[in-house]
Amino acid sequence: MLQGLLALVSGFRRLLFERPFRMVVLKMSVMLLLLMLALGSVTVWLTGMLMGQFVPEGDAWYMELLNILVWLFAVMLGFIVGLLAYMTLGSVMASAWLDDLVGIVEGHYAGQRGSFWLSMLRSMKNIVMPLLQFLPYALLALLMLIVPVVGGAVASLIWAYAGLRLLAYEIMDASANRRGWDWERRKQEFRQHRGFYVGLCVATMAAMMVPLLNLFVLPAAVVGLAQWLHLRDE
Repeated sequence: MLQGLLALVSGFRRLLFERPFRMVVLKMSVMLLLLMLALGSVTVWLTGMLMGQFVPEGDAWYMELLNILVWLFAVMLGFIVGLLAYMTLGSVMASAWLDDLVGIVEGHYAGQRGSFWLSMLRSMKNIVMPLLQFLPYALLALLMLIVPVVGGAVASLIWAYAGLRLLAYEIMDASANRRGWDWERRKQEFRQHRGFYVGLCVATMAAMMVPLLNLFVLPAAVVGLAQWLHLRDE
């Protein structure tokens, strides 16, 4: 897991201190900022809606504990949904630029190749299978909400793990496209290096909570992973 954290730190370092990366990231910043503002508003609404839907009523001694658990679940669920939406839509909208970042890491950057819109369509296609894998976890988490006392906490853990898996495939997408990996190869990559990807995604989620820094988390994660894969292949 430590390697995943260090990969994200390395990605940030290269974005900040190497001019080719900065030039590409500047093109992405305004688009990512607008997307973040829009999804942030939706996340606040979703959290409030969940609180109103699931906060229990009554005077029993354990109601205060249940209120805290529901609040934690609503905040975590709202954050994970907002983060996954941001990373998913951000990776689609910025797919051509992310591909350029990976090209710089691999040492054969030649400017944006192909159509920007074709790149977006390819990225959207690659989202389908991870989302299908995510749905069973999401349904299980919703079912756990009916379990008294511990259901909210268990549901939060399920959502968190499922979110990490989906996030890993999103970060992997640009590098996997350049390497010609199909869905089965991507799943194999995640299974074989699960600790690395969990560490990278946990660090990515944590960094997303820091204002302004969160604008650069997506490209930093993509660069960090691309560098780790490139060094691993050497």
